[in-house]
Amino acid sequence: MGAVDRRSGRDPEFEAFVAGAAGRLLHVAVLLTAEPLYGAPAGASGGASGRTPASTAAPAARRILAGALARTYAHWERLRGDDPYDHTRQELCAAYARTARRLPPGTGVLARLGPLERLVLVMRVYEGVAEEVTAAQLGLTPERVEAVCNRAVATMRAPAQEAA
Repeated sequence: MGAVDRRSGRDPEFEAFVAGAAGRLLHVAVLLTAEPLYGAPAGASGGASGRTPASTAAPAARRILAGALARTYAHWERLRGDDPYDHTRQELCAAYARTARRLPPGTGVLARLGPLERLVLVMRVYEGVAEEVTAAQLGLTPERVEAVCNRAVATMRAPAQEAA
């Protein structure tokens, strides 16, 4: 392996990882924050689609993803042999768990769920993380993860209540 010039801030392997995984990780962050990836109609400034550009949508999701990627980069040398996607997802979920109560209420797909339900549902259903692994990462028992996941699925299957 060649030496990496840390002063330049460039690591080709990390850049390749980000190029390949950033889209999926952003989707995970958007699901967690319950922000729509594309904003509400923006009128004349929204371009041909009539929506807020993707680069300005989901600011909280983008913020926690940027932090997770920064922490992954800081540990990049120690991750040799480990899966950087798993590490970044763990960092992303931990960042969401730390900030979930301070985030504004979302309007996205999972907005009806509470923060823990969202976290468990995204990890178990969208990401396919095993129940035992999810439990260990969240500091819960596997039975609690199963109960929270079942409750989240039941909430999402139930018809949405109309605002009066």
